[in-house]
Amino acid sequence: MTYNNPKGVVAVLGIDLAKKSFQLHGVDGHGKVVLMKKLRRNKLRAFVAQLPICLIGVEACGGANYWKRTFERYGHSVKMMAPQFVKPYVKSNKNDVIDAEAICEAVQRPSMRFVPSKSIAQQDIQSIHRIRSQVVARRTAQANQIRGLLMEYGIIIPKGIANVRKEIPGILEEADNELTMLFRTLLNDLYEEMVHLEERIEKLENELKTVCRENSHCQRLLTIPGIGLLSATALVAAIGDISVFKNGRELAAWLGLVPRQQSTGGKPTLLGISKRGDTYLRTLLIHGGRSIVRVAEKYQDKRNQWVGKLEKRRGNNIAAVAVANKNVRIAWVLMSKQTNFQVSMI
Repeated sequence: MTYNNPKGVVAVLGIDLAKKSFQLHGVDGHGKVVLMKKLRRNKLRAFVAQLPICLIGVEACGGANYWKRTFERYGHSVKMMAPQFVKPYVKSNKNDVIDAEAICEAVQRPSMRFVPSKSIAQQDIQSIHRIRSQVVARRTAQANQIRGLLMEYGIIIPKGIANVRKEIPGILEEADNELTMLFRTLLNDLYEEMVHLEERIEKLENELKTVCRENSHCQRLLTIPGIGLLSATALVAAIGDISVFKNGRELAAWLGLVPRQQSTGGKPTLLGISKRGDTYLRTLLIHGGRSIVRVAEKYQDKRNQWVGKLEKRRGNNIAAVAVANKNVRIAWVLMSKQTNFQVSMI
């Protein structure tokens, strides 16, 4: 989009987002600085609303999606960029003024890669995943604390939430284990809290099941072996508009599932996966890949034969990442062409 704003009028605006204080840096169509301003949060919306239509650049950070939606309501074109792509444009020392100038400069680059925005529905799904992840971590910590405390009393419970859930009622009822009434009360409280956390996890997963049933993309992704409820909903929450990615490899690279490169002089050097993008989503996809690798030898179809040969040649971990990479590429095909998984896609 071209902004034919008159000379001296803001054509491109860089905003350094924060919680309370926002630094603005604007240039006109000739690249001349025409605006350097610091605003409080309660004044930013009104100030941007009265500006002529322009290009606004922001870094992808907390609150960026909200501000993007807000500024777009006023007719502006808003682009979000990853902070690591803006950093090369920071001159000398770092402060809010220099950061806003760097954002303004970076958003004008023709080769700049922009971050796709999230809708409110996507943010809702992502919020469920974030809350569930935290509750699962708390449940694990609770179970480990129970096992650790009982070890001091000579009672050993094997690893695993299922073992803790199975053993604790019997331990509380047993009269010969030398546990005092005080500790039995404390142990019962810990156990009830762990049960409460499990109920919360189940409730959150039911919310995801409802979302999955109502979303056509999720239903298509569930047809891919190795992608389940969590992976499908997390992919939809992260991607949104699949047309942002030209092909499946771009999507895999965005999720950090392709090799890093240190190539020079025409000699390619490939390292481990880049691990860019959403760590949580990449973990889910790789765990899904592990489930496929574990049972590959039981089946003789083309996909599982490929997985089995790869596992023998490179090991479990690399095979799991390779399956995750392939699943992401297939997911791009299903979402972009609106079709279901077929074995011929392998």
